[in-house]
Amino acid sequence: MAKSPLEIPGPLGSSRTRSWLAGFRRRTHPILAILGEFLPRSLDFLISIIVLLLLSPVLLLRALWSLYQTGDVLTGDTLIGRHRMPFRRLRFAGKGRFRKLIVWLNVFRGDMAIVGPRPLDAEEASTIPVEDFVRFAVRPGMISLFGVRSRIGLAHDAESVMDREQYYMQTVRGDLGLAARSAVSGVLGGSSTARLEMPPVLNFFGVPVVNTTMNEAVDWVIVNATGTKKRLMFFVNPDCLNIAWKNADYRAALKNADRVLPDGIGIHLGCRMLRKALQANVNGTDMFPQLCEAAAREQLPVYLLGASPGIAEAVANNMIQRYPELKVVGTRDGYFEPSQEQAIVDAINNSGACILLVAFGAPHQELWLRRWREQLAPSVGIGVGGLFDFYSGRIPRAPGWMREMGLEWVFRLIQEPSRMWRRYIIGNPLFLFRVRHQAKNPDKFPLPEGGHATDSFYRH
Repeated sequence: MAKSPLEIPGPLGSSRTRSWLAGFRRRTHPILAILGEFLPRSLDFLISIIVLLLLSPVLLLRALWSLYQTGDVLTGDTLIGRHRMPFRRLRFAGKGRFRKLIVWLNVFRGDMAIVGPRPLDAEEASTIPVEDFVRFAVRPGMISLFGVRSRIGLAHDAESVMDREQYYMQTVRGDLGLAARSAVSGVLGGSSTARLEMPPVLNFFGVPVVNTTMNEAVDWVIVNATGTKKRLMFFVNPDCLNIAWKNADYRAALKNADRVLPDGIGIHLGCRMLRKALQANVNGTDMFPQLCEAAAREQLPVYLLGASPGIAEAVANNMIQRYPELKVVGTRDGYFEPSQEQAIVDAINNSGACILLVAFGAPHQELWLRRWREQLAPSVGIGVGGLFDFYSGRIPRAPGWMREMGLEWVFRLIQEPSRMWRRYIIGNPLFLFRVRHQAKNPDKFPLPEGGHATDSFYRH
């Protein structure tokens, strides 16, 4: 029998096997959709029953205490739930501990899930962009992607954007992973910073560290990149501050910079020891793509200096592929003799760059930028450490789930144990010991007064 002239040969053509699979998918899709809806809810229902039973003695005592205090057992807040329907999130009336434990009753009733976007009040819900309305297709949760990242200081995107990300990536396995990450981040990052002071400038060993957000930090660079004054931006992690503890020149470079930004979970832990709240982990590695995007948008030329031969060039090629409008007007590795420095400065100045990124590692990059500050033409100089190695592809970065738990340093230690063990195994506890010493003796570590470093934090 001749083939139909309408049949298309090759991979676009039909076959009995493909037809059978397509039919099977069509028939089973409604069943899979029901299971996808039923399974997460069943797990929430089962876990909430177990938790309520295990906590029943505590809940009973807390209910009696609330009744004794106020005459009422429960109170609550009206929030917006699934399909934008209001519900009442419960808590025990009165004051004292364990007021929020009764929220497991909301999970049991189906008002909330264990894992889902943060429940919003009516005013917050009204500000959600239309493209992010998908967050209302699922039940709000006790654990959210935004909450996990906020604890570690990595909530750099808008909350609604992260809610959308959570919706499209949501699976039972993913929810279990997020719950596990929430437990770890709750220990390392702290469960809440609401009761802590959030000053505009943090003090670590007398070094002023700006307490800001990622977006504000990027905006600061972009605004100053077209200015006439020479600005310097540095990042500090526990290792940097340990160096600054002993190295007076490096400490002076940090104190006289225009902006020093907090980098890493160690700074977050240090803030908690000082009873201060950290707005965000404004590390250079996360900032770099946002800075490149903004520089491309504003047509601000960038120069990359540092790392091993070929690394800066690879970074430039990779970022231009990602942001085609980005202008990288020059690259140079960090291996040169002191006699070559003037020629390198001249090359940077002749390139027309507005933003200079220097990757020599601390404290060399900060001392070099401070020494050549007035001779360099770019308006903003930034010390970026080992950033180029990540964006060149030479060294892989820790997976997102490790970063969300504040364990990126563990990944780096596994990658390069012989080079990193002293920094992390000895350096991190030493940093926290020194922070504890500062907390007990705050007068020994005053911030600069009336000087360039303090004043420039608040200026664009």
